[in-house]
Amino acid sequence: MSPTHVVENQPPPLVDYDLYAADPLLPGLVEAYALGTDHGRLSEFGRVMGSAEVIDWGFQANRNLPVLHTHDRYGNRVDRVDFHPAWHRLLDLAVSNGLHSLPWEGGAHGFVERASLTFLSSQIEAGHWCPISMTTAAMPALRTQPEVAIEWEPRILSRDYDAGFLPAAKKSGVLVGMGMTEKQGGSDVRANSSRAEAVAGGGPGGEYLLTGHKWFTSAPMNDAFLVLAQAPAGLSCFLMPRWTPDGERNAITIQRLKDKLGNRSNASAEIEFDGAWARLLGEEGRGLAVILEMVNATRLDCVTGSAALMRQAVSQAAHHTAHRRAFGSVLIGKPLMRNVIADLEIETEAAQVLMMRTAAAFDDAGGDEHQAKLRRILIPLAKYWVTKRCTGVVHEALECLGGNGYVEESIMPRLLRESPLNAIWEGSGNVIALDVVRALHTQPATGEAFLAEVATTAGADRALDAATDALAGHLSGALSGTRGVGAGSVEGGARRLVGSMATVLAASLLVRHASAAVAEAFIVTRVVGDGGHLYGTLPAGVDTAALASMAVPR
Repeated sequence: MSPTHVVENQPPPLVDYDLYAADPLLPGLVEAYALGTDHGRLSEFGRVMGSAEVIDWGFQANRNLPVLHTHDRYGNRVDRVDFHPAWHRLLDLAVSNGLHSLPWEGGAHGFVERASLTFLSSQIEAGHWCPISMTTAAMPALRTQPEVAIEWEPRILSRDYDAGFLPAAKKSGVLVGMGMTEKQGGSDVRANSSRAEAVAGGGPGGEYLLTGHKWFTSAPMNDAFLVLAQAPAGLSCFLMPRWTPDGERNAITIQRLKDKLGNRSNASAEIEFDGAWARLLGEEGRGLAVILEMVNATRLDCVTGSAALMRQAVSQAAHHTAHRRAFGSVLIGKPLMRNVIADLEIETEAAQVLMMRTAAAFDDAGGDEHQAKLRRILIPLAKYWVTKRCTGVVHEALECLGGNGYVEESIMPRLLRESPLNAIWEGSGNVIALDVVRALHTQPATGEAFLAEVATTAGADRALDAATDALAGHLSGALSGTRGVGAGSVEGGARRLVGSMATVLAASLLVRHASAAVAEAFIVTRVVGDGGHLYGTLPAGVDTAALASMAVPR
């Protein structure tokens, strides 16, 4: 080695640490929303995900991208996507820990526990979480057709990861995907042109042959897909497996893999099907109603995934600045850098409380009408706000590392590429904001449930109380007399309305679950302020040293 090549003042790699125990907020949220959960198990999973080995799997899976093989060497159609072994190791780790199945295993807090585990795993690698997410979310749609559910549930609930390209009946465990969007419609799935022809009369649970295409089908090697197609009575939902009941490969062809900005370890494909065998779930013409619960669950995962990216980015920034020295001291000791890290920590904790409250509403909605109404509004509200804030946080955190954060050896470029995805997947910003307005107008009780949730912290902070009162008046005024989301003044201001609701709710949740320093700083800057400030502009009086210290992984 050259005598001039002395490596100094470089932070150690952030590896071999417990992601769960290092998080300043997560254990407390688990205790609040899932009393009795085994913290030791979560901490064990946090240590596994934070190990140097598993972190390296994430890098390997993203350096070695999926490869599509449309034909074999003899010219036979095979439609197979090959993945690097690291991808399979990550999926095996997720499945063996029940990240795909926990909500359906009978526990009282399945969604909260799963959100906690997914929050940890998605910090290290986000792509493998996509097939896991869709598999979890498929269960309610399958249960609309009991005879289909009886066949598929045991395969889905299995904690064996089986990567074999075989009929589902011959596998020890399966994963389920989804195909909704088509090239001509995008979010407007009612414009779908794929068609379904009944076999022997069709009907609920009956056989159909599907012909058409899907513009985005993630994880095309999953064992079955929930797809929307036009049946004689209208848009309907079908379960379309990769193999037919007689053991033949179904008539599904993969046209190409998408060349994406991020989520590159995960294959997203354009697929065509020409007479593909499928079974109808529910009634013909009720496809959107059947698949809605799948969409709701995947929207929760959009929130969880974005919160995870924010936490990992801020952990990396805080770790770097706690070790890197400049101008005589560590960077995090500099007042301005400390302000930036503190501000990012506030934003990240706000995302986490919204994530966990939404997950808890899933657990509680089954037998509680109020929780069901609250869940209806929380899903799009949290999805809109958290996914929108994610990219700004990750970008600012990357900048804290300077040039070290801009090179691929760092995880930061990957986090930045991942950050816009969840704001697009399962409905981009306008679609989600309008969904909130639609819920408020068609189901006014959702607005009442929202205000009741915020009112649980009434009296804790005068500024928050004033903002809540103003918001309640705005909700009443904005929606009274409208005939739907098409009303110009309501639709045009939907983003501002939803942003105000999310900010007030996050403040209320932080008052309940975060440190007083975090809650007070959030209220001062996001509730009293306009929420659109540049990071690193916390005002005098905020204890930035305490807040920045929380962000440093230990």
